[in-house]
Amino acid sequence: MPRVAPTITVSDEDRQVLLRWSRGRSTPTRLVRRARIVLRAADGWLNQTIAAELGVREKTVGLWRRRFAEQGTAGIEKDASGRGRPATVQRSAVETTVIRKTTRERPPNATHWSTRTMAAELGISPASVQRIWKRNGLKPHLVRTFKVSNDPHFAEKLEDVVGLYLNPPDNALVFSVDEKSQIQALDRTQPGLPMKKGRAGTMTHDYKRNGTTTLFAALCTLTGYVIGTCMARHRHQEWIKFLTLIDREVPRGLEVHLICDNYATHNHEKVKRWFNRHPPFHVHFTPTSASWLNMVERFFRDITDKRLRRGVFRNVQEVIDAIDEYIFHHNDHPKPFIWTKKASDILAKVMRARETLDNAPSA
Repeated sequence: MPRVAPTITVSDEDRQVLLRWSRGRSTPTRLVRRARIVLRAADGWLNQTIAAELGVREKTVGLWRRRFAEQGTAGIEKDASGRGRPATVQRSAVETTVIRKTTRERPPNATHWSTRTMAAELGISPASVQRIWKRNGLKPHLVRTFKVSNDPHFAEKLEDVVGLYLNPPDNALVFSVDEKSQIQALDRTQPGLPMKKGRAGTMTHDYKRNGTTTLFAALCTLTGYVIGTCMARHRHQEWIKFLTLIDREVPRGLEVHLICDNYATHNHEKVKRWFNRHPPFHVHFTPTSASWLNMVERFFRDITDKRLRRGVFRNVQEVIDAIDEYIFHHNDHPKPFIWTKKASDILAKVMRARETLDNAPSA
């Protein structure tokens, strides 16, 4: 018989402890990971989902789920500092000071510490600072960007869009649609050198701008087929032309559901009148600041990486031809992007992010 993962129930007191561990910058990495495993398990996540989210083995998730169920927070805190013989030397006062200043203070003339500025501040060597940072997983030179949606109707829009991905309606096609604007036709000032053994290909860092175009694309979530065209601008007039193109391409007798963002062009009065004249079409808006929810963005990333970023284009028509050629070959063997995340999992993650932001100290 397969094992059944124990149900995790977390008291308010334990949850506060787990949240503190999961966010603590000076908390051992193992303990941070274990606390996050337990918190997700308490929210009803499956072991497989937790493992994929945190980049660990499913067996590891099961171990700490059971350990918490049997012993509580003491069970996951045990041996969190590492395996082997217990350390005989306590953290030095210098290391404690370096960690405190790195995580809680800023240098007077910069946004973050470097090894040299921290060394000068404390009168130690830059190599010592580097060793302390490495030992404690601190990387002041790195920063990650994020954006949490503040859309008051986030949950409803999220469930609507994810529902179309996971359970599309019968006798209907679902398209993820958007425009990729300001695609530049860039020509290099000098020819690059080809890749060879021991050396990457080269291209000059400077370029000549030869105009721009906008790619309008509709990705069929069922098949991966893309309807695309390029236009000089991206006003509501061009958006209506693109909708008309989709209408011509879609077989008659099918409902058409379009997933798009809240760009003003998509909400123009003339666009609304177009939808009223075409009853088979239904529009579904993603939440604000949630472009990651629009599946066509993945297609835009691919065409940028594979065709545009390293391209050399002497005029706008050349970049349009390159885009058309890419879409043509893509549609020869289209593959859909498979959406796996449930709306409830995404909503729980967003709620945790909002809670973290609300409790974050002011800069």
